[in-house]
Amino acid sequence: MYAVIEEGGKQYRVSVGDKIRVEKREVQIGETIDVAKVLMVGGDDGPVIGAPYVDGASVTAKVTDHGKEDKVIIFKYRRKKNYRRFRGHRQQYTELSVESINA
Repeated sequence: MYAVIEEGGKQYRVSVGDKIRVEKREVQIGETIDVAKVLMVGGDDGPVIGAPYVDGASVTAKVTDHGKEDKVIIFKYRRKKNYRRFRGHRQQYTELSVESINA
């Protein structure tokens, strides 16, 4: 069984036991959260597609980690104009471990 969820403005296809990295949430490590924005649930009897969300469906996940992604470098350069801009960014994330899909 799998589900497509919406979290932090992005969509993820998850199954039980999967680990996903989502936008940072203010939740302690070890806490359990419920994601109610389930767009689709797939199983043995075929997919159930929501409009926009599946009624009564949720995904239970446990917070396993917080951290920062790898650095993304932004370098702007114009030749012959003495123009150089160098910036870096590290996006914060929350790692979730999917425990159950409630359809």
